[in-house]
Amino acid sequence: MRHSSRQAPQKAMIPRQRPATEQRPRRTPRRRSLARVLSLSGSEALFLCHCLLVVAAIRLGLTLFSYNRVRGMVTRLNARQCASMGELRLVAWGVAAAARFVPRATCLTQALSGQYILARQGNASSIRIGVERGTGEQLKAHAWLVSDNHVVLGGSVDGFAHLVDHGSR
Repeated sequence: MRHSSRQAPQKAMIPRQRPATEQRPRRTPRRRSLARVLSLSGSEALFLCHCLLVVAAIRLGLTLFSYNRVRGMVTRLNARQCASMGELRLVAWGVAAAARFVPRATCLTQALSGQYILARQGNASSIRIGVERGTGEQLKAHAWLVSDNHVVLGGSVDGFAHLVDHGSR
């Protein structure tokens, strides 16, 4: 039995016309982050590197050791004074930016890192831990870094029940 080989008619390949807005290649989030890092001044880049090392070390510490042991290492520094708003903003920016480059840098990792950086500057802070209110399905915990009643890292505390504060010594 012979098979007749009929070829299906081929459609002419017409390139898709893109609107003018799609003509430029889009930047990926990683490229934008790298472009921002490269645009920093020398002192800002140095501070960001310091924050990156601290966040990575805290993340590694939380992986290898218990929270209490890492917290003990962070809070052994004697911090008594209150930080200025400029210092708090700088620490918040540095830790949040560095956390984007460290895998699994959760709110707890960021809060401990911020507390360590502030304590090295002699500034007191505390870590506030809470759970989300009103969720019957799943327990959701969150950590904030608070200094002088200002939330430095972690966002809003609304909707969370306060459990414990871990302050500087």
